[in-house]
Amino acid sequence: MPYRRTNASAQNLALRAFETWWAAPQVVAHRLLRMAAAGHTPSAHDQREYALMGSEKVAAFYESWNAMGWAFWRAQQRIALSMLSAFWTPWMGAGALDPHRLNAQWQNAMLGVLHQGLKPVHRRAVANARRLRRV
Repeated sequence: MPYRRTNASAQNLALRAFETWWAAPQVVAHRLLRMAAAGHTPSAHDQREYALMGSEKVAAFYESWNAMGWAFWRAQQRIALSMLSAFWTPWMGAGALDPHRLNAQWQNAMLGVLHQGLKPVHRRAVANARRLRRV
């Protein structure tokens, strides 16, 4: 019988990716229109927004990179422990090294890494879309 499991993490990752995909063009469009309207003499508010544009992208990149690194490290440790425990306990039978279970474990680990990497970008893009919609 094939190993099949629905993963709420994959659905959550797809939802976050869709929300980011939806919010990012709105933020870009709003900011480009503000730049075009400001012309050569942007107001103090526009200058703060321009500074925020650059700094938040750099911060989101580093937060995302760091979160993905830690998530990958934790996943690697869990998978290594799982494989070592299966190796050192041969009396558990072939079920301990079931390829379907190991494959699901790898998939869940990589989904977790992607989820952690998208989280800072999603948070900023959705928050910016909400904030700029009110302006």
